Amino acid sequence: MRSSQSDEPADDGRTGGEPVGGAPGGDAGEPHRLAGLSASVRAAPIRGLSTRLLGLTILFVMIAEVLLFFPSVANTRMRWLQDRLNTAAAASVVIDGLQDMRLPQPIREDTLMATGTKAIALRKDGMSRMLVSSDMPPEVTHQYDLSDVGPVEAVIDAFDELIFGGDRIIRVYGPVGGNPDMVIDVVLEDAPLRQAMLTYARNIFLLSLFISVITAALVFFAINRIMIRPIRRMTENMQAFSGDPENPARIIAPRPVRDELGVAEQHLAGMQTQLQSTLRQQRHLADLGLAVSKINHDMRNILASAQLVSDRLASLADPMVKMLAPKLLRSIDRAVAYSGEVLAYGHAREAQPKRRFINLHALSSEVREILSEEAGSAIDFRIEMEKTLEVEADSEQLFRVLYNLCRNAVEALRADLQAEASLVRRITIFAARQGSVVEIHVADTGPGMPAKARENLFQPFRGSVRSGGTGLGLAIARELVIAHGGTIALAESASHGTTFRIELADQPLPITNYRTLA
Repeated sequence: MRSSQSDEPADDGRTGGEPVGGAPGGDAGEPHRLAGLSASVRAAPIRGLSTRLLGLTILFVMIAEVLLFFPSVANTRMRWLQDRLNTAAAASVVIDGLQDMRLPQPIREDTLMATGTKAIALRKDGMSRMLVSSDMPPEVTHQYDLSDVGPVEAVIDAFDELIFGGDRIIRVYGPVGGNPDMVIDVVLEDAPLRQAMLTYARNIFLLSLFISVITAALVFFAINRIMIRPIRRMTENMQAFSGDPENPARIIAPRPVRDELGVAEQHLAGMQTQLQSTLRQQRHLADLGLAVSKINHDMRNILASAQLVSDRLASLADPMVKMLAPKLLRSIDRAVAYSGEVLAYGHAREAQPKRRFINLHALSSEVREILSEEAGSAIDFRIEMEKTLEVEADSEQLFRVLYNLCRNAVEALRADLQAEASLVRRITIFAARQGSVVEIHVADTGPGMPAKARENLFQPFRGSVRSGGTGLGLAIARELVIAHGGTIALAESASHGTTFRIELADQPLPITNYRTLA
Protein backbone atom coordinates (compact mmCIF):
# COMPACT_ATOMS: atom_id res chain seq x y z
CA MET A 1 0.00 0.00 0.00
CA ARG A 2 1.35 3.44 -0.95
CA SER A 3 0.13 6.92 -0.14
CA SER A 4 1.44 10.50 -0.22
CA GLN A 5 1.70 12.74 2.84
CA SER A 6 1.86 15.98 0.88
CA ASP A 7 -1.16 18.18 0.13
CA GLU A 8 -0.82 17.62 -3.62
CA PRO A 9 -1.04 14.14 -5.10
CA ALA A 10 2.25 12.57 -5.95
CA ASP A 11 3.22 12.27 -9.58
CA ASP A 12 2.41 8.73 -10.59
CA GLY A 13 3.22 9.06 -14.26
CA ARG A 14 3.71 5.92 -16.23
CA THR A 15 5.33 5.31 -19.55
CA GLY A 16 4.49 2.68 -22.02
CA GLY A 17 6.05 1.54 -25.20
CA GLU A 18 4.33 0.13 -28.19
CA PRO A 19 6.03 -3.07 -29.26
CA VAL A 20 7.42 -2.83 -32.70
CA GLY A 21 8.12 -5.93 -34.71
CA GLY A 22 9.69 -6.10 -38.10
CA ALA A 23 10.52 -8.78 -40.56
CA PRO A 24 12.88 -8.42 -43.39
CA GLY A 25 11.09 -8.03 -46.64
CA GLY A 26 12.03 -8.23 -50.24
CA ASP A 27 10.78 -7.54 -53.67
CA ALA A 28 8.08 -10.03 -54.56
CA GLY A 29 8.83 -9.74 -58.25
CA GLU A 30 9.98 -12.92 -59.94
CA PRO A 31 13.47 -12.75 -61.50
CA HIS A 32 13.74 -13.08 -65.22
CA ARG A 33 16.13 -16.00 -64.98
CA LEU A 34 16.34 -18.83 -62.45
CA ALA A 35 20.12 -18.61 -62.42
CA GLY A 36 19.87 -15.01 -61.27
CA LEU A 37 17.49 -16.05 -58.50
CA SER A 38 19.85 -18.74 -57.26
CA ALA A 39 22.80 -16.33 -57.28
CA SER A 40 20.85 -13.67 -55.39
CA VAL A 41 19.86 -16.16 -52.71
CA ARG A 42 23.45 -17.25 -52.20
CA ALA A 43 24.73 -13.66 -52.23
CA ALA A 44 22.34 -12.47 -49.49
CA PRO A 45 22.43 -15.07 -46.67
CA ILE A 46 21.28 -12.46 -44.16
CA ARG A 47 17.84 -12.58 -45.74
CA GLY A 48 17.70 -16.36 -45.58
CA LEU A 49 15.38 -18.43 -43.46
CA SER A 50 18.21 -19.54 -41.17
CA THR A 51 19.14 -15.98 -40.21
CA ARG A 52 15.54 -15.03 -39.55
CA LEU A 53 15.07 -18.15 -37.45
CA LEU A 54 18.09 -17.25 -35.34
CA GLY A 55 16.86 -13.68 -34.83
CA LEU A 56 13.33 -14.79 -33.95
CA THR A 57 14.64 -17.30 -31.42
CA ILE A 58 16.71 -14.62 -29.67
CA LEU A 59 13.74 -12.26 -29.72
CA PHE A 60 11.32 -14.80 -28.26
CA VAL A 61 13.73 -15.84 -25.50
CA MET A 62 14.27 -12.18 -24.61
CA ILE A 63 10.51 -11.63 -24.48
CA ALA A 64 10.21 -14.58 -22.10
CA GLU A 65 12.99 -13.15 -19.96
CA VAL A 66 11.28 -9.75 -19.88
CA LEU A 67 8.07 -11.37 -18.69
CA LEU A 68 10.04 -13.01 -15.89
CA PHE A 69 11.89 -9.74 -15.17
CA PHE A 70 8.75 -7.92 -13.97
CA PRO A 71 8.08 -10.06 -10.88
CA SER A 72 11.77 -10.66 -10.20
CA VAL A 73 12.66 -6.94 -9.99
CA ALA A 74 9.63 -6.38 -7.76
CA ASN A 75 10.81 -9.20 -5.52
CA THR A 76 14.30 -7.66 -5.41
CA ARG A 77 12.86 -4.35 -4.25
CA MET A 78 10.77 -6.04 -1.55
CA ARG A 79 13.79 -7.98 -0.27
CA TRP A 80 15.91 -4.84 -0.14
CA LEU A 81 13.27 -2.97 1.89
CA GLN A 82 12.70 -5.96 4.15
CA ASP A 83 16.42 -6.17 4.83
CA ARG A 84 16.42 -2.53 5.92
CA LEU A 85 13.49 -3.19 8.23
CA ASN A 86 15.23 -6.21 9.74
CA THR A 87 18.42 -4.23 10.32
CA ALA A 88 16.44 -1.41 11.94
CA ALA A 89 14.52 -3.93 14.03
CA ALA A 90 17.76 -5.41 15.33
CA ALA A 91 18.97 -1.95 16.31
CA SER A 92 15.62 -1.10 17.87
CA VAL A 93 15.86 -4.06 20.22
CA VAL A 94 19.04 -2.62 21.71
CA ILE A 95 17.74 0.92 21.81
CA ASP A 96 14.41 -0.12 23.26
CA GLY A 97 16.24 -1.81 26.14
CA LEU A 98 17.63 1.58 27.19
CA GLN A 99 14.05 2.74 27.84
CA ASP A 100 13.86 6.52 28.29
CA MET A 101 17.56 7.25 28.26
CA ARG A 102 18.54 9.88 25.74
CA LEU A 103 21.17 8.51 23.42
CA PRO A 104 24.27 10.55 22.78
CA GLN A 105 24.59 12.07 19.31
CA PRO A 106 27.49 9.77 18.22
CA ILE A 107 25.43 6.67 19.10
CA ARG A 108 22.42 7.97 17.13
CA GLU A 109 24.57 8.74 14.09
CA ASP A 110 26.21 5.32 14.24
CA THR A 111 22.78 3.66 14.48
CA LEU A 112 21.36 5.60 11.53
CA MET A 113 24.50 5.02 9.48
CA ALA A 114 24.43 1.27 10.22
CA THR A 115 20.80 0.94 9.20
CA GLY A 116 21.01 3.41 6.32
CA THR A 117 17.97 5.32 7.59
CA LYS A 118 17.05 8.87 8.53
CA ALA A 119 14.77 7.91 11.40
CA ILE A 120 13.62 4.77 13.23
CA ALA A 121 10.37 4.51 15.15
CA LEU A 122 8.91 1.57 17.04
CA ARG A 123 5.21 1.02 17.59
CA LYS A 124 4.63 -1.41 20.42
CA ASP A 125 1.60 -2.19 22.55
CA GLY A 126 -0.36 0.53 20.83
CA MET A 127 2.25 3.20 21.54
CA SER A 128 4.71 4.71 19.06
CA ARG A 129 8.17 5.82 20.06
CA MET A 130 10.85 7.58 18.00
CA LEU A 131 14.05 5.68 18.70
CA VAL A 132 16.57 7.64 16.66
CA SER A 133 16.32 10.37 14.04
CA SER A 134 18.46 12.97 12.35
CA ASP A 135 18.50 16.54 13.66
CA MET A 136 16.35 17.74 10.74
CA PRO A 137 13.69 15.10 10.01
CA PRO A 138 13.24 14.98 6.21
CA GLU A 139 9.93 15.42 4.41
CA VAL A 140 8.51 12.05 3.40
CA THR A 141 7.14 11.86 -0.14
CA HIS A 142 6.06 8.19 -0.34
CA GLN A 143 5.28 5.54 2.21
CA TYR A 144 4.95 1.78 1.89
CA ASP A 145 3.34 -0.82 4.16
CA LEU A 146 5.19 -4.11 3.67
CA SER A 147 2.56 -6.07 5.56
CA ASP A 148 -0.03 -5.62 2.80
CA VAL A 149 1.47 -5.62 -0.71
CA GLY A 150 -0.15 -7.49 -3.61
CA PRO A 151 1.86 -8.86 -6.56
CA VAL A 152 0.47 -6.35 -9.07
CA GLU A 153 1.03 -3.43 -6.71
CA ALA A 154 4.57 -4.65 -6.03
CA VAL A 155 5.38 -4.66 -9.76
CA ILE A 156 3.88 -1.18 -10.21
CA ASP A 157 5.83 0.22 -7.26
CA ALA A 158 9.05 -1.37 -8.53
CA PHE A 159 8.80 0.22 -11.98
CA ASP A 160 7.74 3.52 -10.44
CA GLU A 161 10.93 3.41 -8.42
CA LEU A 162 13.08 2.51 -11.42
CA ILE A 163 11.65 5.23 -13.65
CA PHE A 164 10.93 8.12 -11.27
CA GLY A 165 12.88 7.31 -8.11
CA GLY A 166 16.34 8.30 -6.94
CA ASP A 167 15.64 11.58 -5.13
CA ARG A 168 12.81 10.61 -2.79
CA ILE A 169 12.51 10.26 0.96
CA ILE A 170 10.35 7.23 1.66
CA ARG A 171 8.77 5.79 4.77
CA VAL A 172 8.64 2.00 5.13
CA TYR A 173 7.03 0.12 7.96
CA GLY A 174 6.10 -3.44 8.80
CA PRO A 175 5.84 -5.95 11.66
CA VAL A 176 8.95 -7.22 13.45
CA GLY A 177 9.42 -10.98 13.27
CA GLY A 178 5.85 -11.48 12.13
CA ASN A 179 4.48 -9.97 15.37
CA PRO A 180 1.64 -7.60 14.39
CA ASP A 181 1.84 -5.88 17.83
CA MET A 182 5.39 -4.66 17.17
CA VAL A 183 5.85 -2.54 14.06
CA ILE A 184 9.13 -1.02 12.94
CA ASP A 185 8.93 2.26 11.04
CA VAL A 186 11.90 3.73 9.15
CA VAL A 187 12.50 6.78 6.99
CA LEU A 188 15.25 6.56 4.36
CA GLU A 189 16.43 7.78 1.00
CA ASP A 190 15.50 5.69 -2.06
CA ALA A 191 18.70 6.37 -4.04
CA PRO A 192 20.48 3.22 -2.72
CA LEU A 193 17.32 1.21 -3.45
CA ARG A 194 17.12 2.45 -7.03
CA GLN A 195 20.83 1.83 -7.56
CA ALA A 196 20.47 -1.74 -6.29
CA MET A 197 17.50 -2.29 -8.60
CA LEU A 198 19.38 -0.89 -11.62
CA THR A 199 22.34 -3.13 -10.88
CA TYR A 200 20.02 -6.11 -10.63
CA ALA A 201 18.27 -5.15 -13.91
CA ARG A 202 21.62 -4.84 -15.69
CA ASN A 203 22.76 -8.24 -14.44
CA ILE A 204 19.45 -9.81 -15.43
CA PHE A 205 19.67 -8.25 -18.89
CA LEU A 206 23.20 -9.55 -19.49
CA LEU A 207 22.28 -12.98 -18.19
CA SER A 208 19.12 -13.06 -20.32
CA LEU A 209 21.06 -12.02 -23.39
CA PHE A 210 23.62 -14.75 -22.76
CA ILE A 211 20.90 -17.36 -22.25
CA SER A 212 19.08 -16.13 -25.38
CA VAL A 213 22.16 -16.40 -27.57
CA ILE A 214 23.04 -19.87 -26.27
CA THR A 215 19.44 -21.09 -26.63
CA ALA A 216 19.10 -19.54 -30.08
CA ALA A 217 22.35 -21.15 -31.21
CA LEU A 218 21.25 -24.59 -30.02
CA VAL A 219 17.79 -24.21 -31.58
CA PHE A 220 19.33 -22.82 -34.77
CA PHE A 221 21.76 -25.68 -35.28
CA ALA A 222 19.09 -28.26 -34.44
CA ILE A 223 16.40 -26.81 -36.73
CA ASN A 224 18.94 -25.97 -39.43
CA ARG A 225 19.91 -29.62 -39.60
CA ILE A 226 16.38 -30.99 -39.27
CA MET A 227 14.47 -28.49 -41.45
CA ILE A 228 16.49 -25.77 -43.16
CA ARG A 229 19.00 -28.01 -44.89
CA PRO A 230 16.33 -30.36 -46.35
CA ILE A 231 14.25 -27.35 -47.46
CA ARG A 232 17.31 -25.75 -49.08
CA ARG A 233 18.05 -29.08 -50.75
CA MET A 234 14.54 -29.26 -52.20
CA THR A 235 14.71 -25.62 -53.31
CA GLU A 236 17.99 -26.09 -55.12
CA ASN A 237 16.68 -29.29 -56.70
CA MET A 238 13.54 -27.53 -57.97
CA GLN A 239 15.66 -24.76 -59.44
CA ALA A 240 17.92 -27.29 -61.16
CA PHE A 241 14.95 -29.36 -62.36
CA SER A 242 13.18 -26.33 -63.81
CA GLY A 243 16.32 -25.53 -65.81
CA ASP A 244 16.40 -28.99 -67.42
CA PRO A 245 13.14 -30.86 -66.65
CA GLU A 246 13.81 -33.65 -69.15
CA ASN A 247 17.06 -34.75 -67.49
CA PRO A 248 16.39 -37.84 -65.29
CA ALA A 249 19.42 -36.95 -63.17
CA ARG A 250 17.60 -33.82 -61.95
CA ILE A 251 14.91 -35.84 -60.13
CA ILE A 252 15.41 -35.53 -56.39
CA ALA A 253 16.47 -38.63 -54.46
CA PRO A 254 14.20 -38.79 -51.37
CA ARG A 255 15.90 -39.30 -48.03
CA PRO A 256 14.99 -42.48 -46.11
CA VAL A 257 13.07 -40.62 -43.40
CA ARG A 258 9.40 -40.68 -42.45
CA ASP A 259 8.87 -37.11 -41.28
CA GLU A 260 6.88 -34.44 -43.14
CA LEU A 261 9.88 -33.26 -45.16
CA GLY A 262 10.71 -36.81 -46.16
CA VAL A 263 7.14 -37.32 -47.37
CA ALA A 264 7.35 -34.00 -49.25
CA GLU A 265 10.54 -35.17 -50.97
CA GLN A 266 8.85 -38.42 -51.99
CA HIS A 267 5.88 -36.53 -53.44
CA LEU A 268 8.24 -34.11 -55.20
CA ALA A 269 10.13 -37.01 -56.76
CA GLY A 270 6.81 -38.52 -57.88
CA MET A 271 5.64 -35.24 -59.42
CA GLN A 272 8.96 -34.74 -61.20
CA THR A 273 8.82 -38.29 -62.58
CA GLN A 274 5.24 -37.79 -63.76
CA LEU A 275 6.15 -34.43 -65.28
CA GLN A 276 9.02 -35.97 -67.22
CA SER A 277 6.68 -38.67 -68.50
CA THR A 278 4.17 -35.98 -69.55
CA LEU A 279 6.90 -33.99 -71.29
CA ARG A 280 8.02 -37.08 -73.18
CA GLN A 281 4.44 -37.72 -74.18
CA GLN A 282 4.00 -34.12 -75.32
CA ARG A 283 7.17 -34.37 -77.37
CA HIS A 284 5.87 -37.60 -78.86
CA LEU A 285 2.57 -35.89 -79.68
CA ALA A 286 4.41 -33.00 -81.31
CA ASP A 287 6.46 -35.41 -83.43
CA LEU A 288 3.31 -37.35 -84.25
CA GLY A 289 1.52 -34.17 -85.29
CA LEU A 290 4.33 -33.30 -87.66
CA ALA A 291 4.26 -36.81 -89.11
CA VAL A 292 0.47 -36.70 -89.51
CA SER A 293 0.73 -33.37 -91.30
CA LYS A 294 3.16 -34.85 -93.81
CA ILE A 295 1.14 -38.03 -94.28
CA ASN A 296 -2.09 -36.06 -94.56
CA HIS A 297 -0.66 -33.92 -97.36
CA ASP A 298 0.16 -36.93 -99.48
CA MET A 299 -2.95 -38.88 -98.44
CA ARG A 300 -5.27 -36.16 -99.69
CA ASN A 301 -3.63 -36.34 -103.12
CA ILE A 302 -4.02 -40.14 -103.21
CA LEU A 303 -7.65 -39.94 -102.10
CA ALA A 304 -8.36 -37.30 -104.72
CA SER A 305 -7.11 -39.69 -107.40
CA ALA A 306 -9.15 -42.55 -105.92
CA GLN A 307 -12.22 -40.32 -105.93
CA LEU A 308 -11.82 -39.66 -109.67
CA VAL A 309 -11.43 -43.38 -110.36
CA SER A 310 -14.51 -44.20 -108.26
CA ASP A 311 -16.55 -41.63 -110.19
CA ARG A 312 -15.62 -43.38 -113.45
CA LEU A 313 -16.49 -46.78 -111.97
CA ALA A 314 -19.91 -45.51 -110.99
CA SER A 315 -20.64 -44.73 -114.65
CA LEU A 316 -20.12 -48.36 -115.74
CA ALA A 317 -23.16 -50.53 -116.53
CA ASP A 318 -21.97 -53.61 -114.65
CA PRO A 319 -24.61 -54.59 -112.02
CA MET A 320 -22.00 -55.61 -109.44
CA VAL A 321 -20.20 -52.31 -109.92
CA LYS A 322 -23.44 -50.36 -109.57
CA MET A 323 -24.19 -52.22 -106.31
CA LEU A 324 -20.77 -51.63 -104.74
CA ALA A 325 -19.93 -48.22 -106.18
CA PRO A 326 -22.20 -46.16 -103.84
CA LYS A 327 -20.56 -47.71 -100.75
CA LEU A 328 -17.14 -47.10 -102.20
CA LEU A 329 -18.01 -43.50 -103.03
CA ARG A 330 -19.33 -42.82 -99.51
CA SER A 331 -16.25 -44.37 -97.94
CA ILE A 332 -13.89 -42.32 -100.11
CA ASP A 333 -15.89 -39.13 -99.46
CA ARG A 334 -15.66 -39.71 -95.72
CA ALA A 335 -11.94 -40.42 -96.00
CA VAL A 336 -11.41 -37.17 -97.87
CA ALA A 337 -13.42 -35.28 -95.24
CA TYR A 338 -11.53 -36.89 -92.36
CA SER A 339 -8.23 -36.19 -94.07
CA GLY A 340 -9.16 -32.52 -94.35
CA GLU A 341 -10.00 -32.34 -90.63
CA VAL A 342 -7.34 -34.65 -89.23
CA LEU A 343 -5.33 -31.77 -87.75
CA ALA A 344 -8.32 -30.49 -85.81
CA TYR A 345 -7.73 -33.04 -83.06
CA GLY A 346 -4.13 -31.87 -82.72
CA HIS A 347 -5.53 -28.38 -82.09
CA ALA A 348 -7.81 -29.82 -79.37
CA ARG A 349 -10.95 -28.78 -81.25
CA GLU A 350 -13.47 -30.27 -83.64
CA ALA A 351 -15.80 -28.51 -86.03
CA GLN A 352 -19.08 -27.44 -84.48
CA PRO A 353 -21.73 -30.11 -85.14
CA LYS A 354 -24.41 -29.29 -87.73
CA ARG A 355 -27.33 -30.81 -85.90
CA ARG A 356 -30.38 -32.11 -87.73
CA PHE A 357 -32.84 -34.90 -87.06
CA ILE A 358 -31.48 -38.09 -88.64
CA ASN A 359 -32.67 -41.69 -88.70
CA LEU A 360 -30.51 -43.49 -86.17
CA HIS A 361 -31.43 -46.96 -87.45
CA ALA A 362 -30.30 -46.10 -90.99
CA LEU A 363 -27.03 -44.60 -89.67
CA SER A 364 -26.35 -47.70 -87.55
CA SER A 365 -27.07 -49.94 -90.55
CA GLU A 366 -24.50 -48.02 -92.56
CA VAL A 367 -21.91 -48.58 -89.82
CA ARG A 368 -22.77 -52.30 -89.85
CA GLU A 369 -22.42 -52.54 -93.61
CA ILE A 370 -18.99 -50.92 -93.61
CA LEU A 371 -17.71 -53.13 -90.80
CA SER A 372 -19.34 -56.32 -92.07
CA GLU A 373 -16.39 -57.23 -94.25
CA GLU A 374 -13.92 -56.70 -91.41
CA ALA A 375 -16.15 -58.36 -88.81
CA GLY A 376 -16.74 -61.49 -90.87
CA SER A 377 -19.46 -64.05 -90.44
CA ALA A 378 -18.15 -65.17 -87.05
CA ILE A 379 -19.34 -61.93 -85.45
CA ASP A 380 -23.07 -61.26 -85.09
CA PHE A 381 -23.91 -57.56 -85.60
CA ARG A 382 -27.33 -56.57 -84.25
CA ILE A 383 -29.31 -53.32 -84.27
CA GLU A 384 -32.05 -53.15 -81.63
CA MET A 385 -34.12 -50.00 -81.97
CA GLU A 386 -37.19 -48.68 -83.71
CA LYS A 387 -36.63 -48.15 -87.40
CA THR A 388 -38.23 -44.71 -87.10
CA LEU A 389 -36.10 -43.55 -84.17
CA GLU A 390 -34.67 -40.11 -84.81
CA VAL A 391 -31.88 -38.25 -83.03
CA GLU A 392 -30.84 -34.62 -83.41
CA ALA A 393 -27.13 -34.74 -84.26
CA ASP A 394 -24.50 -34.17 -86.89
CA SER A 395 -24.75 -37.19 -89.19
CA GLU A 396 -21.05 -37.43 -90.02
CA GLN A 397 -19.85 -36.89 -86.44
CA LEU A 398 -22.31 -39.37 -84.93
CA PHE A 399 -21.26 -41.88 -87.62
CA ARG A 400 -17.66 -41.45 -86.48
CA VAL A 401 -18.66 -42.04 -82.86
CA LEU A 402 -20.54 -45.26 -83.60
CA TYR A 403 -17.90 -46.42 -86.09
CA ASN A 404 -15.04 -45.96 -83.61
CA LEU A 405 -16.90 -47.78 -80.82
CA CYS A 406 -18.02 -50.64 -83.07
CA ARG A 407 -14.60 -51.00 -84.67
CA ASN A 408 -13.01 -51.27 -81.21
CA ALA A 409 -15.55 -54.02 -80.45
CA VAL A 410 -14.67 -55.81 -83.70
CA GLU A 411 -10.96 -55.66 -82.83
CA ALA A 412 -11.65 -57.07 -79.36
CA LEU A 413 -13.75 -59.94 -80.76
CA ARG A 414 -11.27 -60.73 -83.54
CA ALA A 415 -8.48 -60.97 -80.94
CA ASP A 416 -10.69 -63.48 -79.11
CA LEU A 417 -11.21 -65.72 -82.16
CA GLN A 418 -8.54 -68.16 -80.95
CA ALA A 419 -10.69 -69.06 -77.94
CA GLU A 420 -13.44 -71.66 -77.86
CA ALA A 421 -15.60 -71.85 -80.95
CA SER A 422 -18.74 -72.02 -78.82
CA LEU A 423 -18.29 -68.51 -77.46
CA VAL A 424 -20.89 -65.96 -78.57
CA ARG A 425 -19.37 -63.05 -80.49
CA ARG A 426 -21.93 -60.30 -80.81
CA ILE A 427 -22.01 -56.53 -81.26
CA THR A 428 -25.26 -54.79 -80.42
CA ILE A 429 -26.34 -51.19 -81.00
CA PHE A 430 -29.36 -50.50 -78.81
CA ALA A 431 -31.15 -47.16 -78.67
CA ALA A 432 -34.35 -45.74 -77.17
CA ARG A 433 -35.85 -42.33 -76.60
CA GLN A 434 -36.85 -41.07 -73.17
CA GLY A 435 -38.54 -37.72 -73.63
CA SER A 436 -36.05 -35.39 -75.27
CA VAL A 437 -33.06 -37.68 -74.60
CA VAL A 438 -31.90 -40.54 -76.81
CA GLU A 439 -29.87 -43.20 -75.03
CA ILE A 440 -27.55 -45.34 -77.18
CA HIS A 441 -25.72 -48.49 -76.03
CA VAL A 442 -22.88 -50.09 -77.97
CA ALA A 443 -22.19 -53.49 -76.40
CA ASP A 444 -20.07 -56.48 -77.25
CA THR A 445 -19.53 -59.92 -75.74
CA GLY A 446 -15.75 -59.72 -75.83
CA PRO A 447 -13.27 -60.31 -73.00
CA GLY A 448 -13.98 -56.89 -71.45
CA MET A 449 -11.81 -53.88 -70.85
CA PRO A 450 -8.52 -54.30 -68.95
CA ALA A 451 -8.05 -52.43 -65.68
CA LYS A 452 -5.29 -50.23 -67.12
CA ALA A 453 -7.55 -49.16 -69.98
CA ARG A 454 -10.31 -48.33 -67.48
CA GLU A 455 -7.96 -46.09 -65.50
CA ASN A 456 -6.98 -44.12 -68.63
CA LEU A 457 -10.33 -44.25 -70.40
CA PHE A 458 -10.76 -41.67 -73.19
CA GLN A 459 -7.10 -40.62 -72.84
CA PRO A 460 -5.22 -40.57 -76.18
CA PHE A 461 -2.24 -42.94 -76.39
CA ARG A 462 -3.04 -44.24 -72.90
CA GLY A 463 -6.59 -45.62 -73.03
CA SER A 464 -6.05 -48.23 -75.71
CA VAL A 465 -7.82 -51.55 -75.10
CA ARG A 466 -5.54 -53.71 -77.25
CA SER A 467 -1.79 -53.91 -77.51
CA GLY A 468 -0.41 -51.56 -80.17
CA GLY A 469 -3.51 -49.35 -80.20
CA THR A 470 -3.43 -45.59 -79.83
CA GLY A 471 -6.64 -44.98 -77.90
CA LEU A 472 -7.55 -42.16 -80.27
CA GLY A 473 -10.86 -43.75 -81.23
CA LEU A 474 -12.36 -43.38 -77.75
CA ALA A 475 -10.82 -39.92 -77.31
CA ILE A 476 -12.34 -38.71 -80.59
CA ALA A 477 -15.71 -40.27 -79.74
CA ARG A 478 -15.81 -38.53 -76.38
CA GLU A 479 -14.88 -35.15 -77.90
CA LEU A 480 -17.61 -35.42 -80.54
CA VAL A 481 -20.27 -36.46 -78.00
CA ILE A 482 -19.35 -33.58 -75.68
CA ALA A 483 -19.55 -31.17 -78.64
CA HIS A 484 -23.20 -32.30 -78.98
CA GLY A 485 -23.79 -31.51 -75.30
CA GLY A 486 -24.10 -35.21 -74.50
CA THR A 487 -22.30 -37.73 -72.32
CA ILE A 488 -20.44 -40.98 -72.97
CA ALA A 489 -19.37 -43.43 -70.31
CA LEU A 490 -18.40 -47.04 -69.77
CA ALA A 491 -21.46 -48.82 -68.40
CA GLU A 492 -20.80 -51.33 -65.65
CA SER A 493 -22.11 -54.81 -66.41
CA ALA A 494 -22.25 -57.98 -64.38
CA SER A 495 -21.69 -60.08 -67.51
CA HIS A 496 -18.61 -60.29 -69.72
CA GLY A 497 -18.01 -57.78 -72.45
CA THR A 498 -17.93 -54.02 -72.79
CA THR A 499 -20.82 -51.55 -73.01
CA PHE A 500 -20.60 -47.84 -73.76
CA ARG A 501 -23.59 -45.64 -72.98
CA ILE A 502 -24.20 -42.42 -74.94
CA GLU A 503 -26.85 -39.85 -74.03
CA LEU A 504 -27.83 -37.14 -76.53
CA ALA A 505 -30.49 -34.53 -75.81
CA ASP A 506 -32.48 -32.56 -78.37
CA GLN A 507 -31.68 -28.90 -78.64
CA PRO A 508 -34.19 -26.64 -76.89
CA LEU A 509 -36.55 -24.85 -79.25
CA PRO A 510 -36.03 -21.07 -79.15
CA ILE A 511 -39.16 -19.16 -78.18
CA THR A 512 -38.94 -17.13 -81.40
CA ASN A 513 -39.22 -20.33 -83.45
CA TYR A 514 -42.22 -21.42 -81.41
CA ARG A 515 -43.97 -18.13 -82.05
CA THR A 516 -43.16 -18.38 -85.75
CA LEU A 517 -44.62 -21.88 -85.91
CA ALA A 518 -47.65 -20.80 -83.90
